[in-house]
Amino acid sequence: MAGAAPFAKMNGLGNQIIVADMRGRADRVQPSAAIRLNGDGATRFDQIMAIHDPRTAGTINYIEIINSDGSKAQACGNGMRCVVQALAAETGTSHFTFETIAGILNAKERDDGLISVDMGVPRFGWQEIPLAEEFRDTRMIELQIGPIDAPVLHSPSVASMGNPHAIFWVDDDVWNYDLERFGPLLENHPIFPERANISIAQVTGRDVLVLRTWERGAGLTKACGSAACAAAVSANRTRRADRAVTVTVPGGPLSIEWRDDDHVIMTGPAEWEFSGTFDPATGVWARDRQDVA
Repeated sequence: MAGAAPFAKMNGLGNQIIVADMRGRADRVQPSAAIRLNGDGATRFDQIMAIHDPRTAGTINYIEIINSDGSKAQACGNGMRCVVQALAAETGTSHFTFETIAGILNAKERDDGLISVDMGVPRFGWQEIPLAEEFRDTRMIELQIGPIDAPVLHSPSVASMGNPHAIFWVDDDVWNYDLERFGPLLENHPIFPERANISIAQVTGRDVLVLRTWERGAGLTKACGSAACAAAVSANRTRRADRAVTVTVPGGPLSIEWRDDDHVIMTGPAEWEFSGTFDPATGVWARDRQDVA
């Protein structure tokens, strides 16, 4: 395949990831190619993590994050775990420093095979998230779905983990809510000028949260690492939970710690599925021969 680039199809707790090796190349994965890859059942993905040559001293790679609709994302915690696992297997290195649109990011593969990613410092200012209008207290903003006198969801906490998040708190099962219906409406609400990731969260203990997420540019997902981080810090800000919690998403549990230095550490697994090559301009792809039964 002319101009082909290697890729690995992976997942982080069911969050479907393509890790694309774009090192040594001057081109980028085109939005139309991403949309074509996502339209194929075998390569359907939530995010492409495109590994580029470093552009800043002290970093090992620049990581470009592309959603399934072809748009760019600032952060993807599950995808970063997949990148770390892939590069650790290739290099034998366990500690990594990357650059993304959102800034510098450190990660490591632990001895037990789990991967910890420093997701950085959360931001809570309305202009940092960003919101379209001023809210002095972003632990709870005025936003709801449903009748004004009996809303289905209301008063979310909002935060940025490099990307914007809104977390709606509920007392009952998160599966009782039609997130597939509400998600697109809330993602594109005018209050979010850069759109937003929309989550429904239930706190079941001081150290346990249950979470479902409609991911900006990707839709319903089995796991969203940055949403788990945003929910964890927001739960602590609203005095619902402690600073170290387990966030259970549809794909499984993530450990989230909001450290005293304000950095948020996410720990969880990654899983390799198969490898292949693809054309970053067209999205035409082929599976590696050793992966073909």
